[in-house]
Amino acid sequence: MTPSQPWRPERPQTPDDDPEAYVGLAADRAERQAAERGWGTVRRLAPDAIITMEYMPGRLNLAVKDGEVVRCWQG
Repeated sequence: MTPSQPWRPERPQTPDDDPEAYVGLAADRAERQAAERGWGTVRRLAPDAIITMEYMPGRLNLAVKDGEVVRCWQG
């Protein structure tokens, strides 16, 4: 950082992982797998949950119904 450049926090890295690969997994297994593959935050949600849509690098969102991942996306 130089005096002319403002300080900016580093963004978490997004793992090179396909969120679609989590669809159909048991929610507990999906959470463990996401942590092992480097996701910093894993958020479990109901499929119809009302959520804020801010994008957070390094976060994986799991929509879970009856203990199974039915949708998955990053951010």
